[in-house]
Amino acid sequence: MPRRVVITACSAITPIGYGKETIVNSLRQGKSGVKPLRDDGLLTDHIHSRVFGTVDYPIDYGFTRRYTKTMGPVAFYACRVAGDVLAQSGLDEKFITSGRLGVAFGSTHGSPTVQRNIYKTFFGNLKEEFSSIGAVDYLRSMVHTTAVNITRMFGITGRVIASSTACTTSSQAIGFGYEMVKYGMQDAMLCGGADEYDTTTVAVFDNLLACSVDFNDTPERTPRPFDSDRDGLVVGEGGGAVLLEEYEAAKKRGATILGEIIGFSCNNNGGDLILPNLDGITATLKLALDDAGIGPDAVDLISAHATATKMGDVIEAQAIDAVYGDRPLVTGLKSYMGHCMGTCGVIELTMLLYMMEQEFVAPTLNLDNVDPRCGMLNHVRELVEQRVEIAALENFAFGGVNTCLLIKNGRHLT
Repeated sequence: MPRRVVITACSAITPIGYGKETIVNSLRQGKSGVKPLRDDGLLTDHIHSRVFGTVDYPIDYGFTRRYTKTMGPVAFYACRVAGDVLAQSGLDEKFITSGRLGVAFGSTHGSPTVQRNIYKTFFGNLKEEFSSIGAVDYLRSMVHTTAVNITRMFGITGRVIASSTACTTSSQAIGFGYEMVKYGMQDAMLCGGADEYDTTTVAVFDNLLACSVDFNDTPERTPRPFDSDRDGLVVGEGGGAVLLEEYEAAKKRGATILGEIIGFSCNNNGGDLILPNLDGITATLKLALDDAGIGPDAVDLISAHATATKMGDVIEAQAIDAVYGDRPLVTGLKSYMGHCMGTCGVIELTMLLYMMEQEFVAPTLNLDNVDPRCGMLNHVRELVEQRVEIAALENFAFGGVNTCLLIKNGRHLT
């Protein structure tokens, strides 16, 4: 018998702040976290896009050397937000270490800054520099470094899922965690993702002509989801985590329930690895509704993937229109912080949970002139004070991977 799955804690480190109060204030005030690209001394001179969604404030990690020796910057983000949600949840150490709690966590690359230093050593003067590669450098840079550093720091002995599917990394991790709990494989799952500042990621999208370049002198004016003047995505960084639990157990122990995951879908376009696919995305949105057992009219708000690429926004708008029409509100949260890559899904979910709790919907920033090809949707262009009962979170990735999560307001369960 499938079980109900609820969210009992969340945390996010984002370009617009760390912690609920700061993030909510930024959303309400329309504050952008996009800043000038920092010079890394290697690739910056070759990149056309000069903007980045940057975490530019100090974070008190408080980790001991015992743990930090295996952590690159991406694992610092991951372990900080993981620690936050475990503390918020009120779960005791006995449960955390019992094997009944698992981890589903990922990143796009692992730690590219650590990888870069390794590669520079390999291609440098090997005789003199090879010895500078430490025994733990692989542990700091590997693609599953976020997940396993979390398990090590907090003594988690349950299942480990290390998702790494580019822009769907953390939403896929949440969905897989949801299925673990729903079908009784685990009683709780700590899910999320993280990605760090590095210009190699910018260079990839810049080389594909997918990055914003027209607003280098005014970073706060980009990205521009669904806007006629959008010119590409802005790469960002950060980390986020949520704790998923079986509903009856969470209720019994008196946990605060922030929301309920009622549906999840994940599929592949089965074709082009870069271009979005209308049929694939449309199928994903329908599959999530089927999993939840609801119709499209039950959804109040859509958090669109909305990267501000020329064709991506149009294809997504067409898919939303085909499934939902113009009834639900549509907002693009990447307009505040850029595209935080593998962590975008969990960050956007955290923002949805905050908005559901405080009964408002943040508008899409920089949506001055809606592209007529996206104009069929009910875009949020000004702050809306409104209760949202059910929201959809959409994320799509290179490789043709599509995800959709459906989240119900947790107030009906408290």
